Amino acid sequence: MLILMNLDAPRNDIESVKKKVVSFGCTAHEIPGASRLAIGLTGPTGTLKTEDFMIMDSVEDVVRVTKKYKLVSRMMKEDDTVIDFGGTSTGGKELTIIAGPCSVENRDQIFTIAEQLAKLGIKFMRAGAYKPRSSPYSFQGLKEKGIELLGQVKEQYGLKIVTEVLDPYTIDGVGEVADVFQIGARNMQNFSLLDAVGKTGKPVLLKRGMSATVEDLLLSAEYILAHNNFNVMLCERGIRTFETATRNTLDLNAVPVIKKHSHLPIIVDPSHGIGIGDKVPAMSLAAVAAGADGLILEVHNDPANAMSDGYQSLNFDQFERLLNKIKQLAPIVDKELIL
Repeated sequence: MLILMNLDAPRNDIESVKKKVVSFGCTAHEIPGASRLAIGLTGPTGTLKTEDFMIMDSVEDVVRVTKKYKLVSRMMKEDDTVIDFGGTSTGGKELTIIAGPCSVENRDQIFTIAEQLAKLGIKFMRAGAYKPRSSPYSFQGLKEKGIELLGQVKEQYGLKIVTEVLDPYTIDGVGEVADVFQIGARNMQNFSLLDAVGKTGKPVLLKRGMSATVEDLLLSAEYILAHNNFNVMLCERGIRTFETATRNTLDLNAVPVIKKHSHLPIIVDPSHGIGIGDKVPAMSLAAVAAGADGLILEVHNDPANAMSDGYQSLNFDQFERLLNKIKQLAPIVDKELIL
Protein backbone atom coordinates (compact mmCIF):
# COMPACT_ATOMS: atom_id res chain seq x y z
CA MET A 1 0.00 0.00 0.00
CA LEU A 2 1.12 3.53 -0.80
CA ILE A 3 -0.09 6.67 0.96
CA LEU A 4 0.41 9.83 -1.11
CA MET A 5 0.79 13.19 0.59
CA ASN A 6 1.52 16.73 -0.55
CA LEU A 7 5.17 17.78 -0.47
CA ASP A 8 4.15 20.66 1.77
CA ALA A 9 2.42 18.38 4.29
CA PRO A 10 3.21 19.48 7.86
CA ARG A 11 5.59 17.17 9.72
CA ASN A 12 2.89 16.53 12.35
CA ASP A 13 0.54 15.15 9.67
CA ILE A 14 3.29 12.91 8.28
CA GLU A 15 4.17 11.56 11.71
CA SER A 16 0.49 10.93 12.47
CA VAL A 17 0.16 8.79 9.35
CA LYS A 18 3.34 6.86 10.18
CA LYS A 19 2.16 6.30 13.75
CA LYS A 20 -1.15 4.92 12.50
CA VAL A 21 0.70 2.59 10.09
CA VAL A 22 2.71 1.20 12.98
CA SER A 23 -0.46 0.73 15.05
CA PHE A 24 -1.67 -1.74 12.43
CA GLY A 25 1.54 -3.78 12.78
CA CYS A 26 3.05 -2.50 9.54
CA THR A 27 6.23 -0.57 8.74
CA ALA A 28 6.18 2.94 7.24
CA HIS A 29 8.82 4.00 4.71
CA GLU A 30 8.99 7.71 3.92
CA ILE A 31 9.82 8.23 0.23
CA PRO A 32 10.30 11.85 -0.88
CA GLY A 33 9.76 12.59 -4.56
CA ALA A 34 9.89 15.57 -6.89
CA SER A 35 6.13 16.20 -6.85
CA ARG A 36 4.80 14.30 -3.83
CA LEU A 37 5.69 12.58 -0.61
CA ALA A 38 4.92 8.88 -0.48
CA ILE A 39 4.71 6.65 2.56
CA GLY A 40 5.15 3.04 1.57
CA LEU A 41 3.68 0.35 3.79
CA THR A 42 5.19 -3.09 4.19
CA GLY A 43 4.00 -5.94 6.37
CA PRO A 44 0.47 -7.32 6.81
CA THR A 45 -1.29 -4.69 4.69
CA GLY A 46 -3.96 -7.02 3.31
CA THR A 47 -6.47 -6.18 6.03
CA LEU A 48 -5.99 -2.40 5.83
CA LYS A 49 -8.68 -0.25 4.30
CA THR A 50 -7.93 2.80 2.17
CA GLU A 51 -10.53 4.74 4.16
CA ASP A 52 -8.40 4.31 7.29
CA PHE A 53 -5.94 6.81 5.82
CA MET A 54 -7.96 8.86 3.33
CA ILE A 55 -9.67 10.67 6.21
CA MET A 56 -6.33 11.85 7.65
CA ASP A 57 -5.01 15.39 7.16
CA SER A 58 -2.74 16.00 4.12
CA VAL A 59 -3.41 12.56 2.59
CA GLU A 60 -4.21 12.91 -1.11
CA ASP A 61 -4.57 9.28 -2.19
CA VAL A 62 -4.05 5.68 -1.09
CA VAL A 63 -2.94 3.13 -3.68
CA ARG A 64 -2.62 -0.65 -3.54
CA VAL A 65 0.72 -1.94 -4.88
CA THR A 66 0.09 -5.22 -6.64
CA LYS A 67 3.71 -6.24 -7.30
CA LYS A 68 5.46 -8.75 -5.03
CA TYR A 69 8.17 -6.13 -4.60
CA LYS A 70 6.86 -2.92 -3.05
CA LEU A 71 9.52 -0.35 -2.20
CA VAL A 72 11.50 -1.13 -5.37
CA SER A 73 8.46 -0.55 -7.54
CA ARG A 74 7.95 2.58 -9.62
CA MET A 75 4.41 2.61 -8.23
CA MET A 76 5.98 3.50 -4.89
CA LYS A 77 8.26 6.17 -6.36
CA GLU A 78 7.64 7.66 -9.80
CA ASP A 79 10.90 9.61 -9.91
CA ASP A 80 14.22 7.93 -10.67
CA THR A 81 16.32 7.39 -7.57
CA VAL A 82 19.52 9.43 -7.74
CA ILE A 83 22.29 8.43 -5.34
CA ASP A 84 24.44 11.40 -4.36
CA PHE A 85 28.11 10.71 -3.67
CA GLY A 86 29.12 14.33 -3.20
CA GLY A 87 30.42 15.79 -6.45
CA THR A 88 28.99 12.96 -8.53
CA SER A 89 25.79 10.95 -8.62
CA THR A 90 24.28 7.77 -10.01
CA GLY A 91 20.83 7.51 -11.52
CA GLY A 92 20.55 11.01 -12.93
CA LYS A 93 21.81 12.47 -16.18
CA GLU A 94 25.46 11.66 -15.48
CA LEU A 95 26.74 8.26 -16.64
CA THR A 96 28.58 6.40 -13.89
CA ILE A 97 31.77 4.60 -14.91
CA ILE A 98 33.13 2.11 -12.37
CA ALA A 99 36.46 0.67 -13.48
CA GLY A 100 39.36 -1.36 -12.19
CA PRO A 101 40.71 -4.89 -11.93
CA CYS A 102 38.80 -7.98 -10.90
CA SER A 103 41.11 -8.42 -7.91
CA VAL A 104 43.60 -6.53 -5.81
CA GLU A 105 46.79 -8.51 -6.54
CA ASN A 106 49.60 -6.46 -5.02
CA ARG A 107 50.53 -2.87 -4.21
CA ASP A 108 52.25 -2.06 -7.52
CA GLN A 109 49.33 -3.41 -9.56
CA ILE A 110 46.54 -1.59 -7.73
CA PHE A 111 48.44 1.73 -7.51
CA THR A 112 49.38 1.61 -11.21
CA ILE A 113 45.75 1.09 -12.20
CA ALA A 114 44.42 3.68 -9.74
CA GLU A 115 46.84 6.32 -11.01
CA GLN A 116 45.73 5.78 -14.60
CA LEU A 117 42.03 5.83 -13.71
CA ALA A 118 42.49 9.08 -11.79
CA LYS A 119 44.29 10.64 -14.77
CA LEU A 120 41.35 9.73 -16.99
CA GLY A 121 38.89 11.38 -14.60
CA ILE A 122 37.28 8.17 -13.34
CA LYS A 123 35.63 8.62 -9.95
CA PHE A 124 34.79 5.03 -8.97
CA MET A 125 37.29 2.18 -8.73
CA ARG A 126 36.22 -1.44 -8.52
CA ALA A 127 38.54 -4.14 -7.19
CA GLY A 128 37.91 -7.25 -5.17
CA ALA A 129 39.69 -7.99 -1.89
CA TYR A 130 37.34 -10.88 -1.13
CA LYS A 131 36.74 -13.06 -4.18
CA PRO A 132 34.12 -15.84 -4.05
CA ARG A 133 35.17 -18.21 -6.84
CA SER A 134 33.56 -21.26 -8.40
CA SER A 135 36.66 -23.32 -7.68
CA PRO A 136 38.17 -23.50 -4.17
CA TYR A 137 41.60 -23.62 -5.84
CA SER A 138 41.23 -20.30 -7.65
CA PHE A 139 42.67 -17.05 -6.27
CA GLN A 140 40.37 -15.96 -3.44
CA GLY A 141 41.72 -12.42 -3.03
CA LEU A 142 44.06 -10.75 -0.55
CA LYS A 143 41.20 -10.25 1.91
CA GLU A 144 42.20 -7.89 4.78
CA LYS A 145 45.44 -6.92 3.04
CA GLY A 146 43.46 -6.07 -0.08
CA ILE A 147 41.14 -3.79 1.91
CA GLU A 148 44.19 -2.08 3.39
CA LEU A 149 45.62 -1.42 -0.07
CA LEU A 150 42.28 -0.08 -1.31
CA GLY A 151 42.25 2.30 1.64
CA GLN A 152 45.68 3.60 0.65
CA VAL A 153 44.57 4.03 -2.98
CA LYS A 154 41.46 5.91 -1.84
CA GLU A 155 43.51 8.27 0.29
CA GLN A 156 46.12 8.99 -2.38
CA TYR A 157 43.92 9.33 -5.48
CA GLY A 158 40.53 10.30 -4.05
CA LEU A 159 38.75 7.44 -5.82
CA LYS A 160 35.48 6.10 -4.48
CA ILE A 161 35.84 2.38 -3.79
CA VAL A 162 33.41 -0.30 -4.96
CA THR A 163 34.33 -3.70 -3.54
CA GLU A 164 32.60 -6.94 -2.69
CA VAL A 165 31.40 -7.85 0.76
CA LEU A 166 31.41 -11.62 1.15
CA ASP A 167 29.20 -12.19 4.18
CA PRO A 168 27.82 -10.33 7.22
CA TYR A 169 31.08 -10.89 9.10
CA THR A 170 33.15 -8.90 6.60
CA ILE A 171 30.84 -5.86 6.51
CA ASP A 172 32.59 -3.85 9.22
CA GLY A 173 36.09 -4.30 7.79
CA VAL A 174 35.07 -3.69 4.19
CA GLY A 175 32.86 -0.78 5.24
CA GLU A 176 35.83 1.13 6.65
CA VAL A 177 37.06 1.65 3.07
CA ALA A 178 34.19 0.92 0.66
CA ASP A 179 31.96 3.72 -0.59
CA VAL A 180 29.75 1.09 -2.24
CA PHE A 181 29.20 -2.48 -1.07
CA GLN A 182 29.13 -4.86 -4.02
CA ILE A 183 26.91 -7.93 -3.66
CA GLY A 184 28.14 -10.46 -6.21
CA ALA A 185 25.98 -12.66 -8.40
CA ARG A 186 26.54 -15.70 -6.17
CA ASN A 187 25.24 -13.75 -3.17
CA MET A 188 22.21 -12.10 -4.76
CA GLN A 189 19.87 -14.28 -2.69
CA ASN A 190 22.00 -14.39 0.45
CA PHE A 191 19.19 -12.82 2.42
CA SER A 192 21.06 -12.47 5.71
CA LEU A 193 23.75 -10.50 3.85
CA LEU A 194 21.13 -8.34 2.12
CA ASP A 195 19.52 -7.57 5.47
CA ALA A 196 22.89 -6.71 6.99
CA VAL A 197 24.00 -4.30 4.25
CA GLY A 198 20.54 -2.75 4.24
CA LYS A 199 20.96 -1.79 7.89
CA THR A 200 24.23 0.06 7.18
CA GLY A 201 22.60 2.69 4.95
CA LYS A 202 25.68 2.56 2.69
CA PRO A 203 25.15 2.41 -1.10
CA VAL A 204 24.92 -1.10 -2.54
CA LEU A 205 25.65 -2.46 -6.03
CA LEU A 206 23.47 -5.57 -6.33
CA LYS A 207 24.44 -7.93 -9.13
CA ARG A 208 21.90 -10.15 -10.84
CA GLY A 209 22.35 -13.84 -10.12
CA MET A 210 23.56 -16.13 -12.87
CA SER A 211 20.14 -17.78 -13.29
CA ALA A 212 17.95 -15.08 -11.77
CA THR A 213 14.95 -13.45 -13.38
CA VAL A 214 14.41 -9.70 -13.31
CA GLU A 215 11.76 -10.23 -10.64
CA ASP A 216 14.24 -12.25 -8.55
CA LEU A 217 16.68 -9.33 -8.73
CA LEU A 218 14.04 -6.78 -7.73
CA LEU A 219 12.86 -8.94 -4.83
CA SER A 220 16.44 -9.22 -3.58
CA ALA A 221 16.74 -5.43 -3.73
CA GLU A 222 13.55 -5.22 -1.69
CA TYR A 223 15.39 -6.82 1.25
CA ILE A 224 17.78 -3.86 1.29
CA LEU A 225 15.13 -1.19 0.83
CA ALA A 226 13.04 -2.78 3.60
CA HIS A 227 15.62 -1.32 6.00
CA ASN A 228 15.01 2.17 4.51
CA ASN A 229 18.24 2.00 2.52
CA PHE A 230 17.22 3.32 -0.90
CA ASN A 231 20.83 3.71 -2.05
CA VAL A 232 20.78 0.64 -4.28
CA MET A 233 22.17 0.23 -7.79
CA LEU A 234 21.02 -2.83 -9.69
CA CYS A 235 23.54 -4.54 -11.95
CA GLU A 236 22.91 -6.59 -15.09
CA ARG A 237 26.00 -8.81 -15.52
CA GLY A 238 24.78 -11.50 -17.87
CA ILE A 239 22.86 -14.69 -17.20
CA ARG A 240 23.64 -18.34 -17.85
CA THR A 241 22.00 -19.73 -20.98
CA PHE A 242 22.70 -22.54 -23.45
CA GLU A 243 25.11 -20.29 -25.40
CA THR A 244 28.80 -21.20 -25.00
CA ALA A 245 30.41 -18.73 -27.43
CA THR A 246 30.50 -16.10 -24.66
CA ARG A 247 30.99 -16.31 -20.91
CA ASN A 248 27.37 -15.32 -20.23
CA THR A 249 24.45 -13.88 -22.17
CA LEU A 250 24.27 -10.14 -21.47
CA ASP A 251 20.56 -9.46 -21.07
CA LEU A 252 20.22 -5.87 -22.25
CA ASN A 253 16.46 -6.44 -22.43
CA ALA A 254 16.58 -6.12 -18.66
CA VAL A 255 17.61 -2.45 -18.81
CA PRO A 256 14.40 -0.94 -20.26
CA VAL A 257 12.28 -3.52 -18.41
CA ILE A 258 13.79 -2.54 -15.06
CA LYS A 259 13.47 1.14 -15.96
CA LYS A 260 9.75 0.60 -16.47
CA HIS A 261 9.11 -1.32 -13.26
CA SER A 262 11.62 0.19 -10.81
CA HIS A 263 12.95 3.61 -9.85
CA LEU A 264 16.40 2.23 -8.95
CA PRO A 265 19.41 2.95 -11.20
CA ILE A 266 20.68 0.10 -13.37
CA ILE A 267 24.39 -0.46 -14.05
CA VAL A 268 25.59 -2.89 -16.74
CA ASP A 269 28.65 -5.13 -16.46
CA PRO A 270 29.67 -6.02 -20.04
CA SER A 271 32.97 -7.52 -18.85
CA HIS A 272 31.24 -10.45 -17.14
CA GLY A 273 28.34 -10.30 -19.57
CA ILE A 274 30.38 -11.31 -22.60
CA GLY A 275 33.67 -12.32 -21.01
CA ILE A 276 35.84 -11.43 -24.03
CA GLY A 277 37.95 -8.30 -23.67
CA ASP A 278 37.92 -7.05 -27.26
CA LYS A 279 34.12 -7.47 -27.43
CA VAL A 280 33.48 -5.50 -24.24
CA PRO A 281 33.50 -2.05 -25.97
CA ALA A 282 30.68 -3.02 -28.34
CA MET A 283 28.49 -4.26 -25.49
CA SER A 284 29.34 -1.20 -23.41
CA LEU A 285 28.03 1.10 -26.13
CA ALA A 286 24.96 -1.10 -26.55
CA ALA A 287 24.28 -0.86 -22.80
CA VAL A 288 24.46 2.94 -22.90
CA ALA A 289 22.14 2.99 -25.91
CA ALA A 290 19.70 0.73 -24.03
CA GLY A 291 19.42 3.33 -21.26
CA ALA A 292 21.84 2.10 -18.60
CA ASP A 293 22.79 4.56 -15.87
CA GLY A 294 26.39 3.42 -15.97
CA LEU A 295 28.92 0.69 -16.60
CA ILE A 296 31.21 -1.40 -14.42
CA LEU A 297 34.28 -2.43 -16.41
CA GLU A 298 37.30 -4.56 -15.71
CA VAL A 299 40.51 -2.67 -16.51
CA HIS A 300 44.00 -4.04 -15.88
CA ASN A 301 47.52 -2.79 -16.51
CA ASP A 302 48.57 -6.28 -17.72
CA PRO A 303 45.52 -8.38 -18.61
CA ALA A 304 47.60 -11.28 -19.95
CA ASN A 305 49.07 -11.83 -16.48
CA ALA A 306 46.07 -10.95 -14.31
CA MET A 307 45.38 -13.34 -11.46
CA SER A 308 41.66 -13.40 -12.31
CA ASP A 309 39.50 -12.47 -15.31
CA GLY A 310 42.35 -11.16 -17.45
CA TYR A 311 40.72 -12.46 -20.63
CA GLN A 312 37.76 -10.10 -20.22
CA SER A 313 39.74 -7.08 -19.01
CA LEU A 314 40.55 -3.97 -21.04
CA ASN A 315 44.04 -2.52 -21.12
CA PHE A 316 44.52 1.22 -20.64
CA ASP A 317 44.50 2.07 -24.37
CA GLN A 318 41.30 0.09 -25.00
CA PHE A 319 39.64 1.70 -22.01
CA GLU A 320 40.55 5.24 -23.04
CA ARG A 321 39.27 4.68 -26.59
CA LEU A 322 36.02 3.33 -25.17
CA LEU A 323 35.57 6.38 -22.93
CA ASN A 324 35.91 8.66 -25.94
CA LYS A 325 33.19 6.74 -27.78
CA ILE A 326 30.89 6.76 -24.75
CA LYS A 327 31.34 10.52 -24.47
CA GLN A 328 30.13 10.91 -28.06
CA LEU A 329 27.20 8.52 -27.60
CA ALA A 330 25.93 9.78 -24.23
CA PRO A 331 24.14 12.97 -25.46
CA ILE A 332 22.11 10.92 -27.95
CA VAL A 333 20.44 9.13 -25.03
CA ASP A 334 20.17 12.29 -22.89
CA LYS A 335 23.13 11.35 -20.70
CA GLU A 336 26.54 12.90 -20.19
CA LEU A 337 29.93 11.50 -19.32
CA ILE A 338 31.76 13.89 -17.01
CA LEU A 339 35.49 13.17 -16.75
